[in-house]
Amino acid sequence: MTTAQALLDQVSRLCLALPATATKLSHGTPAFSVSGKMFVYFLDDHHGDGITSVCVKTSGLEEQAMLIESDPDLYYRPAYIGPAGWVGLRLDHGPVDWDHVEDRIRTSWRLAAPRKLAGMI
Repeated sequence: MTTAQALLDQVSRLCLALPATATKLSHGTPAFSVSGKMFVYFLDDHHGDGITSVCVKTSGLEEQAMLIESDPDLYYRPAYIGPAGWVGLRLDHGPVDWDHVEDRIRTSWRLAAPRKLAGMI
């Protein structure tokens, strides 16, 4: 089984490869931003929920609901940020499809990035 640190390391590599990305702890959890706007949170056993995940922005609640409905074993509505349209991708259910995770991270980055940067990827 992959450790949370190994998962965070891979998420960090994916996020920090994107332009103008920074990382910091936000409310005790690793977070990634572009031009000061968060686009990824890495959660590990957040408030004792037992889930290891990467949380990303969606275009809104409709997309969030569609993703969760299409694959409830992968996607879930995270506490606190879920009502704002964020979705969690579980990293603790078997082998991780890193290509898919990278695609969702890039989409989240584009949603958070200023227009002048968003067209860069």
